[in-house]
Amino acid sequence: MRPGVLTHADVSEQASTMPTNLKLDDKMIERAVKLGQFKTKQEAVNAALAEFVARRNRLKVLELAGQIDFDPAWDYKRMRGRPAWAENLHHRY
Repeated sequence: MRPGVLTHADVSEQASTMPTNLKLDDKMIERAVKLGQFKTKQEAVNAALAEFVARRNRLKVLELAGQIDFDPAWDYKRMRGRPAWAENLHHRY
């Protein structure tokens, strides 16, 4: 699964089923099925729920604004490379 991208397969793979009986807006579901090019209403609803949960989780990160101290010595570029524990390893081939 690519970060931030939900596909039909991702939603179907991750879904554990629970029988439900919900009164839903049929027009809205049909719009979601068409817009998302889903094969079934269930796929559309599961994708919508997954997107809702992902969005709410991203919004939680905003609550941390101003609560995390910035470390000017932190080298984010270094973090992209080799892990710190591997910095002094020398390969002998």
